[in-house]
Amino acid sequence: QVQLGESGGGLVQGGGSLRLSCAASGATFSSYCMGWFRQAPGKEREFVAAISWSGASTYYADSVKGRFTISRDNVKNTVYLQMNSLIPEDTAVYYCAADLDGPGYSAYEYDYWGQGTQVTVSS
Repeated sequence: QVQLGESGGGLVQGGGSLRLSCAASGATFSSYCMGWFRQAPGKEREFVAAISWSGASTYYADSVKGRFTISRDNVKNTVYLQMNSLIPEDTAVYYCAADLDGPGYSAYEYDYWGQGTQVTVSS
């Protein structure tokens, strides 16, 4: 079982940047594909980005492609989400998640979740 904890959220002006981190403990981190999801008030949780076990493959939602970058450090047991050119529509609680079977696009595929970190983008 893996425990996940996100950090790095906050309030930022439109056009700005934030870097989210998700630290993992309790299991072999490199055994898990990792994903980032977000949930805005009144909306369903949506896929943002995912990364394979080694980090060789990455996947993005169309809404963030070219602006966000997912990466991982299997020595530090941490996955990152670099968010650039932020817009108010990016405002949400951001969650990291771990999946043993592969980097999926659906939240239902992920086995473990962090508690989330709030990102607010002002216009």
